[in-house]
Amino acid sequence: MSAYGSGSWTVKQNKAFERALATYDEDTPDRWYNVARAVGGTTPDEAKRQYDILLRDIESIENGHVPFPNYKTTGEAAPKAGCVMRKKGIAF
Repeated sequence: MSAYGSGSWTVKQNKAFERALATYDEDTPDRWYNVARAVGGTTPDEAKRQYDILLRDIESIENGHVPFPNYKTTGEAAPKAGCVMRKKGIAF
């Protein structure tokens, strides 16, 4: 089980983290300081550690180590493997 989203950070912090990663790319000076400041309640080292965990999670998903969920359908077509479903207006 990964630590990303496991409760070590709040949902609000995780969303702030995602937004901060989109704002401060790898070429941004003091990236992890800026990300930590945007998240709030964390340090640059913790922000970098959270990012490393996220990368490991993505790698596990892409390598097929995370099973595809068995969604129940209500007459609609089931999502295809590799298809990411999201609601309009909801950022990842």
